[in-house]
Amino acid sequence: MSTDPNRATAAAILPLVGGPDNITSIAHCMTRLRIGLRDRSLVDDEALRALPAVLGVVDDDTYQIVLGPGAVARVTPQFESLVEEGRSPAAPAAPHPHPHPHPHPVTADGLADRGAALKEAQKARNSTPFKLFLRRLANIFVPLIPALIGCGIIAGLGGMLTNLGWLPAVVPALAAIASGFLSLIAVFVGHNTAKEFGGTPVLGGAVAAIIVFPGVAKIDAFGHSLSPGQGGVLGALAAALLAVQVEKWCRRWVPEVLDVLVTPTLTVLIPGLVTLFGLMFLAGEASAAIGAFANGLLDTGGTFAGLVLGGLFLPLVMLGLHQALIPLHTTLIDQTGHTVLLPILAMAGAGQVGAAIAVYYRLPRNRSLRATIKSALPAGFLGVGEPLIYGVSLPLGRPFVTACVGGAAGGAFVGLFHQLGLSFGSTAIGPSGWALFPLLDGTSGMGATVAVYAGGLTVGYLVGFAATYFFGFTSQMLADLNTDPDPTPDAVAEPDKAPALT
Repeated sequence: MSTDPNRATAAAILPLVGGPDNITSIAHCMTRLRIGLRDRSLVDDEALRALPAVLGVVDDDTYQIVLGPGAVARVTPQFESLVEEGRSPAAPAAPHPHPHPHPHPVTADGLADRGAALKEAQKARNSTPFKLFLRRLANIFVPLIPALIGCGIIAGLGGMLTNLGWLPAVVPALAAIASGFLSLIAVFVGHNTAKEFGGTPVLGGAVAAIIVFPGVAKIDAFGHSLSPGQGGVLGALAAALLAVQVEKWCRRWVPEVLDVLVTPTLTVLIPGLVTLFGLMFLAGEASAAIGAFANGLLDTGGTFAGLVLGGLFLPLVMLGLHQALIPLHTTLIDQTGHTVLLPILAMAGAGQVGAAIAVYYRLPRNRSLRATIKSALPAGFLGVGEPLIYGVSLPLGRPFVTACVGGAAGGAFVGLFHQLGLSFGSTAIGPSGWALFPLLDGTSGMGATVAVYAGGLTVGYLVGFAATYFFGFTSQMLADLNTDPDPTPDAVAEPDKAPALT
């Protein structure tokens, strides 16, 4: 047996999703292993949730197993290796019914099943052309997140050393390391866009590279000289999408004998000219408008804007619409070095954590649900909210609403300080909760920035807890849920005794 814990986790997951022959695709994002399945009925959801390394499961366009940041990047290659090793030419086994029905709705498993059912219903409504397009946008930008995080933390370290006056010879090196990726992010966006929409990735990257080429400063468009980087990620996205269309047209109409010469030439030339004499200027104007709007919104109406953004983010996640924000975050980071939106949106996770703790204390006899909350809370504090959303608050209903109230309060707190002139953001997208602290960057010094963000989290925790504790349950809900679905002799003898939340 392998001593590698990541391989052991992958080996434990594989038979529970139907084995190698049931897997059609494998990918991962920041926290989730995403797999395509031939036969969904071969998956044992209950056994998957019971694995110590699994924080939750989400059934969407792909089957998603929440492993958490860091762990998922280590488990996925091992999972891919096991799938390749285990594939056979034989057809996958016939479907079999799940042997573990969940007749009792008030256990943690029952709530998880209810959350999965809600997710499945939402999935059907999410399969619209617009939402499918948003998912494709996410597939373009999500692979960039690890580099954004790493470079963001390095930039923060360089800023801290500058403020402290330490190691002045090292600071320029850190600045070069942190800025190198961001200066070329348009190229990566172009590469991923072409890959996602069916083109040749390197041709998409080649067209997008025009945007960051210093020589564009010699070109006039719309009566103005272009600037290297003008249009940023939006320009790269548009240029690569155009390149994909030109390439597909060429593949259809260019004779095969000329394809190797003509297709790549036209794929770079035509979108390249359109980019230089149109897209860079238009995308630059759009990027500037996005930055001005986001900063102006928080500068003039920060409290209200923070309340709305923090309160609505959990429903956006549930609807899949949060993916539309990824290009906005990336554009803001490309423009100013940080996104002012993410710390406010992170307050939704704080409200969720506070709500989950309130559920824990309101249901002292439901040991099953309390065990789920205890296991999911550490991930929740680090910004991984799916286990709490789909395993606790969403299937319960009212606690999901009160969690949003906590997020709104935390968002309003952070927005208020933006309105007062203490503006800050995150140098990368992806983490939230406590994991966002190393990525914070502001105009008023790191101490004030950290204090405001920590204050927002605290407000989100407290309001989410209070709203859920006092308004998250009806008397009937408490009567139905505050029971031990699987009592032991000790539990029967001491029904009011509950384990401490540690």
